[in-house]
Amino acid sequence: MDGRASHVVTALQQVTQSNAVENLAPPIQVALFLGAFVLLSAALVCLTSFTRIVIVLSFVRRALATQEIPPTPVIIGLALFMTFFVMGPTLDAIMENAVNPYLDGQIQGAQAFDAGAAELHRFMLRQTRRQDLALFIHMAGTEPPQTAAETPLRVLIPAFIISELKTAFIMGFALYIPFLLVDLVVSTVLMSLGMMMMPPVVISAPFKILLFVLVDGWHLVAGALGSSFY
Repeated sequence: MDGRASHVVTALQQVTQSNAVENLAPPIQVALFLGAFVLLSAALVCLTSFTRIVIVLSFVRRALATQEIPPTPVIIGLALFMTFFVMGPTLDAIMENAVNPYLDGQIQGAQAFDAGAAELHRFMLRQTRRQDLALFIHMAGTEPPQTAAETPLRVLIPAFIISELKTAFIMGFALYIPFLLVDLVVSTVLMSLGMMMMPPVVISAPFKILLFVLVDGWHLVAGALGSSFY
C-alpha cells in the first residue's frame, strides 16, 4: 500500500512540475478546479487549527452538562471563525506569496501551489510533536529528513492530526477538573443530607454555569486556545 502511495505522489509531482494542468483546455481546468472543492472541507478540518478548537469547545459544553447549549451550529461557527483568526498570519502569507503572484501572472500554477503548501507546511510543523513525526517516518519506511522543512506532506499531515488530537484532549481534561470538583462537592452534600435518589447533575448544573460565568469562562477558553498556537 505504501508503494502505491509513493507512486501516486511521484506521479503528482511530475504532473505539477511539467505544468500539465495549465496545458489542458479551459473547460477541463474549470472542472478540475471545481472538483478540488470536494477536498476543501477535509483540508479545513485536517490542515488547520479547526480540529483542536472544535474539540476543546465541545469539551466545554460536555463539562458544563448543558446538553445542547450552546447549540452545535454555534460551536462549529465559533470554531470556524477562531480558525480564521489563528490561521490569519498563515493565510496572509499564502495570499502574498502564492495567490496574488499567480493572479498577477508572475508565477505559474505549480509554483503557486508549492509556495502555498510551504506556508501551510511551516504552520503544521510548528504544531506537530517530534514523536508523532518519528512514528509516521518509521511507518513510511523512509529515511529521516535532514531538516524539518524537508518532511514530506504525506508524513507531516497525519502526524499533525494526531498531535492536534492529543493537545485538544489534554486541554479538555484540564477543563473537566474544576467541574468534576463541583460534582463531587454536590454529591457529597446530597449524600450527607440523605438525598440518595436526587441526581447530582441536576443540582450541580446551575453551580457549574454560575462558576463558568463568574470566571468569564469563554474569555479564558478563547485566550487559552489562541495562545496555544503561539
